[in-house]
Formats: sequence, C-alpha cells, structure tokens
Amino acid sequence: MKKLTRMLKFSVVIAAGTLAAFGAQAETVLKASHQFPGGKGDIRDEMVQLIAREVAAANVGLSIQVFPGSSLYKPNDQWNAMTRGLLDLTSFPLDYASGRHPEFSATLMPGLVGNFDRAIRLNDSEFMKDIKKIVEDQGAMVISDAWLSGAFASKKNCITSPDTIKGQVIRAAGPAFEEMLATAGASISSMPSSEIYSGMQTGVLDAANTSSASFVSYRLYEQAKCLTAPGKNALWFMYEPVLMSKQSYNKLTPEQKKAILAAGEKAEIYFNEEVRKGDQVMIDAYKKAGVQVVEMSKEDYDAWLEIAKQSAYKKFAEKVPGGNKLIEKALAVK
Repeated sequence: MKKLTRMLKFSVVIAAGTLAAFGAQAETVLKASHQFPGGKGDIRDEMVQLIAREVAAANVGLSIQVFPGSSLYKPNDQWNAMTRGLLDLTSFPLDYASGRHPEFSATLMPGLVGNFDRAIRLNDSEFMKDIKKIVEDQGAMVISDAWLSGAFASKKNCITSPDTIKGQVIRAAGPAFEEMLATAGASISSMPSSEIYSGMQTGVLDAANTSSASFVSYRLYEQAKCLTAPGKNALWFMYEPVLMSKQSYNKLTPEQKKAILAAGEKAEIYFNEEVRKGDQVMIDAYKKAGVQVVEMSKEDYDAWLEIAKQSAYKKFAEKVPGGNKLIEKALAVK
C-alpha cells in the first residue's frame, strides 16, 4: 500500500511537471529593443515598459521582455532586425531608416510640425498614411504614435539665429537637418543620440540637436554651455513610434493581438499626456546644472525655415520620388 501511495505521489509530481512544461511552452515571449536608457524616466522607455505591463496583465499567454540602452540591438540595426522578424518590438526614431527609405526624412523635417497639437493632428493625416504604408510594406506596423520636440545645445555659444552655428561641428538628427545646418555653415558629424555625450566629451562635437527626452536621459547638461529650448518656435520635432514586426504580430492569437493593440493605444495616450511636460523637465535640469537656457525668437525661426526651404525641403523634393507631394500633404494639416 505504501509503495502504491509513493507511486501515485510520483505520478502526480510528473503530471504537474508536465503541465508546467506545457504552460511554459504556451507562454509567448516577445523581445522589445530600444536605444534609450532604461529606468531613468525616458518617456520612450516608459512607453515600452507600459506596453509590457499591460500585455502581462491581459493574461493571454503573452509577455514582453524589454532590452533598453542598445543592450540587444544597436540603434541603426533595429529597423532591419524588426522588418526581418528577428526583433518583435522597438521604440524607433523613424528617420534612422531614411537611408533605406528616404521618405522617412519627412518625419524629421525642420519646422514641419511646430507644436504638439499639430503633431497629434498629423497622426491621422494623409501625410502619415503615406508614411505608415511604407512602414507596413516593409514588414512592420505602428502600434503607438509618438512625436518628440527637440532642442539644440552647444559647448561654445547659444544657437539661435543661423549665423550662430557657423564653424561648429554638430550632430544633427537626420539628413534634412544636416542639409539645413550645413547650408548655414556648420560641419556635420552623424551618430545616434546615444553617442552624443561621448562626442561632446571628447571634442568630436561642439553641438548637437536631439529630442528633449534625450537631452535629459543622456545627461548632456554635463557637457553643454548653452541650451536652446523649443519654446513657442520649435524647429525640431521627430517621429519616434513604437513599431512591431508584422511577422511577429501575425503569429499571435486573436486575443494576444487584441491585447497588444490595446496596450499600444494606452501607451500612446500616456505619451500624449506626459510628453508636454518633457520640455520643462529638460529646462529645469539644465538650469540646475548651471547651463544657460535660451529660446529662438520668431525672427530666428523664420530665418532657419527659409534656409530649410532652400536646402532640406528643396533637396527632399528633388531626390525623393513624390517628395514634394509628401511635404505638401504635411503642410496642409492646420
């Protein structure tokens, strides 16, 4: 009898182990990668972490493992990995893929957005439908829209009017800004935002422009002498959505698909509520660090925009098939 009891107990343990193994196999684990610091208040990391929490709470056999700080893929490698189905999710500055798809440069075009309210209106415009179609044709999909405002910072002097950039080596986010700044007399050094700190620290860079979130999370106030905040005349806005591989999405169950789309929508709502606070957080951090903070005047903004139209806008229209119509669609959004 004792032997039979031991055998029954052993059978129960085996059965429980088998069920646990099947349960583990049933759990689908997605990998999310981005270049931004994790756990340091960067809103892009927080969006991805929120999506991971919401998906886990949905209890549909799906979880997301987040790899921040370029710990899984380097910034410029994420697009290729995702469109090939090697990476499931990413928070990604879309302009980083403009070398493959030059139309994406329109998502970081000087003066094209201007403010957060207009950025939200752009999300549902014909302009963004064209951009998202390219994204989808390449094997990815947008699950959360996100536009970030940006700033300029320099180790030399405040960047306001175009003449203030002359002679400085600057990291400019994307070819459109590079074209405009080079026309104004700057020298260009291209690199991801995650490398700006070392660039300024080692003297490779005199100045940089990037998002307000990156100016804080990468602690660039430790290297800067003057910050030009977006203010009322924001020249810099960049589209940095949360993207998902269509290959990965198509493998999910209907319930899992529903959960991930709902989580993406909630992350977008969170982003739109919090992102407006980011500029002030940046200003406070830089003032606390003893960095001078200025803004561009309307005259400064107009002068830059004129240079942009004669350089970045013109080149985009000439080099990108349908580029002129794409810009017109964006400018048509009031």
